[in-house]
Amino acid sequence: MKKLIIKAVIINTLVIGLVAGWFILDYQEFLSTPLKLGEQGGSLFVKKGASFRSVTNDLKKRKIISSPKYLVWHARLTGKANKLHVGEYIIPKGTTPRTLLHLLVSGKVKNYSVTFVEGWTFKQMLVAINNHPEIKQTLTGLNKKQIMEKIGKPGLDPEGRFFPDTYQFPKDFTDVEILKRAYRLMEEKLNEEWAKREKNLPIKTPYEALILASVVERETGTASERRTIAGVFIRRLRIGMRLQSDPTVIYGMGDAYKGNIRRKDLRKDTAHNTYTRAGLPITPIAMPSGKAIEAVLHPEPGKSLYFVARGDGSGTHKFSDNLRQHNNAVIKHQLKGRKRPFSSYPGKSKKK
Repeated sequence: MKKLIIKAVIINTLVIGLVAGWFILDYQEFLSTPLKLGEQGGSLFVKKGASFRSVTNDLKKRKIISSPKYLVWHARLTGKANKLHVGEYIIPKGTTPRTLLHLLVSGKVKNYSVTFVEGWTFKQMLVAINNHPEIKQTLTGLNKKQIMEKIGKPGLDPEGRFFPDTYQFPKDFTDVEILKRAYRLMEEKLNEEWAKREKNLPIKTPYEALILASVVERETGTASERRTIAGVFIRRLRIGMRLQSDPTVIYGMGDAYKGNIRRKDLRKDTAHNTYTRAGLPITPIAMPSGKAIEAVLHPEPGKSLYFVARGDGSGTHKFSDNLRQHNNAVIKHQLKGRKRPFSSYPGKSKKK
């Protein structure tokens, strides 16, 4: 009887050993066998809150892997089952389950991008967001006030508050998350430059710097002139002279602007028209770049109070110290030498 028991134990041990051996071989073969992908490879989107088991079941349904339980076991044995990163993964041809697991916990997701151009308005920024196929839309139909509430900045006007840059993001990123990131970056850049500002500027707050930077941004056709143009506006603010900036008139016109400014447009008062009002507009008129913010806080010294576009395609301006010089520059560069009435005037008056 004892011999029979020993024999049974040996047989069971051998069977268990054979099964275990087969299992180990099958498990190792699974981990080392390339996934069933096409010539172009494949992709996998891990949703927020997804468990590792749900991810492997999805791969099973798509016939990419044959034994999801093996991949789950491997993830648990290696301590990676709870380290999934949300996002879209590109899976190249030849990827094995072992390297797939490494990919899924690496965080190397496929990124998309959206670019906000310096000088854009908030309206143009929203168009770029709304037209992007990979940004999850949650703000559709909301007005500016409601949008600012959604990003946690109630009561603030959105114009100029977002930093122009190219933003990388994973699939299913929301419009709110994009706006929060751009807002935060602008706030950081503005505060950083404000802390390094020159002394005795006629700009009392970071927001005033943002407003003037937006005007400089829209006035500048050549980056090298930012500090020079900023210097003109700073000097005008110091002596109480109106900024007389055409881009502020255009912004105040809104949808009424059709590509040309008429003399009556310059005279029509709006909260942004710096021909009719002294000082700064009530809000920025666009997204200023970091260089524009730096320019208004470190303006170029000089005496010039006027500038006019040369009109030669260079994007540069002719700067003048007084009105007579400026009027001559306008006749030369804008009126092709013909003397006729135009809108330049000193304009030192009170704000309406």
